[in-house]
Amino acid sequence: MTSPAPFFSKEGVSKSGPLSGKEWIKVYSDLFAEIKVRHYSPKTLRSYSTWVRKFQAFTKTKKPSELNPSDVKDFIRFLAVQCRVSASSQNQAFNALLFLYRRVLKTDFGDQSDNVRARRTRYIPVVLSREGVDLIIGNLNYPYDLVVRLLYGCGLRLFECMKLRLHNFNLDAGILTVHDGKGKKDRTVPLPRSILLQIKNHITYVTELHQKDLDAGYAGAFVDGLLEKKYKNIGKDLIWQWFFPAKTLTLVPDEGKYRRYHLHETHVNKAIRRAVRKAKMFKRVSSHTFRHSFATHILQANYDIRTIQEMLGHSAVKTTMIYTHTIKRQTVKEVKSLLDF
Repeated sequence: MTSPAPFFSKEGVSKSGPLSGKEWIKVYSDLFAEIKVRHYSPKTLRSYSTWVRKFQAFTKTKKPSELNPSDVKDFIRFLAVQCRVSASSQNQAFNALLFLYRRVLKTDFGDQSDNVRARRTRYIPVVLSREGVDLIIGNLNYPYDLVVRLLYGCGLRLFECMKLRLHNFNLDAGILTVHDGKGKKDRTVPLPRSILLQIKNHITYVTELHQKDLDAGYAGAFVDGLLEKKYKNIGKDLIWQWFFPAKTLTLVPDEGKYRRYHLHETHVNKAIRRAVRKAKMFKRVSSHTFRHSFATHILQANYDIRTIQEMLGHSAVKTTMIYTHTIKRQTVKEVKSLLDF
């Protein structure tokens, strides 16, 4: 049950070959359409497609029209008892099948209240001290040091950082606008003043690289959605260039042209792991650790929880409350009236 998620084309068929059953080909096609029309992320598409394929295999490619709520119960129980998947994986599978039944098959999902849903254990994030953050940054080469400064200084998720374009930066106001964060939500966060000069120097580098690409006749940066259909040459505009461009160009077979993508997340993760080894740190550090550290440190600086929630882009304050477990609890020995404070 740990096989990697297959890649699905617009027709919903895996490149590795679909499971038998013609009716299921339409299921994957409809699944793709339902996810796209809701503007869910590609990661959600991959995840839901994977669980649906596993569910199809579990039911031995039973006709979609013959699926019933008991099939879901049997599958979830199989994952928990036989496969011993984690609580998060079990819940992810449940959500994928809920979407399948309600949005794709448009059939009754049934009463699943007696279906045992695994509870996730409380996870306490790994948090670095400010000295630890600086130590890792000191062992990073350009541009990865700037990546980590933005991850920590702005509390960004890695994919949010990688998807930054030049127009996201308002240097005059000292504000960074994050578009299409988790859940497709936008937010603004203050830019660290201590790295404004480094940001300006990096923008100069990106500008010069972009000009070289234009002189070489490349087709521009990759642009998401339908923007390029509406604005033909938007990918060549300077403001739409990636803030962290990839080092090499990518050939688009359908166009026969080269475009530039953003720096890949795996390159950042590898650079961070190397820096952690050099720093001889005994903590499990990932790119997300710097976001955890950002949240913890501003909580220690007495920012209110609602402000932290907005800066992190959390939908619910309950998610933000996890960081209250990463700091020392302070208590007042003597109870006083609020008027005496």
